[in-house]
Amino acid sequence: MTYIITVAQQKGGAGKTTLAVNLAAWFARDRRVALFDIDPQHSAARWYQLRQKRTDVPKINFSDVAGWRLAGELDRLRAAHDVIVIDSPPHVETDARLAVRAASLILVPVQPSAPDVWAADQTIALAVAEKRPVRLVLNRVPPTNTKLTDQIRKMIEDQGTATLAATLANRTGFAQAFLLGLAAHEAAPKSSAAAELQAVAKEVWTAIDGAARG
Repeated sequence: MTYIITVAQQKGGAGKTTLAVNLAAWFARDRRVALFDIDPQHSAARWYQLRQKRTDVPKINFSDVAGWRLAGELDRLRAAHDVIVIDSPPHVETDARLAVRAASLILVPVQPSAPDVWAADQTIALAVAEKRPVRLVLNRVPPTNTKLTDQIRKMIEDQGTATLAATLANRTGFAQAFLLGLAAHEAAPKSSAAAELQAVAKEVWTAIDGAARG
């Protein structure tokens, strides 16, 4: 079975691409992984170009086929991979709808702010309409301001949307790793960023594998 993780968020700056590439690299440690970049900004493609120059990291396959060929490309990737991570467009359009419809799990990164949570509404509505599971991921969380994080988590819970228990803090380790075509655990295996990524990835895998088995 191939699991498809679609990372979606309409608001810029929430860390959508960072989450997508880090999860792709994490699962590539022991699975066949494809990173599918259908965001017009193609930041994931830039990261992948940097990674392609390295010989010290697990292989990740890549595609940026979009438009009318997207559905066929997804079928091709499914046949050859265990996990597909999709960095989706920032707007709810045809490509984004296909990415949501195909997803085993939709992840919506949000910074701990009300505008980020509000910006997730359309993605959540689309996931509900397509009957696909969705989780919000608290990202770029201030490491010391736990009160704010708790307030935003309560706000999300009051709206009835599920949120991962694990969070990613606002750490330079993620940005530094991105510049090298790496994930946090590859650039600094014993760092706090690596530990946070591991916790998020473990929770994501439990969610998609549990849903598939259920």
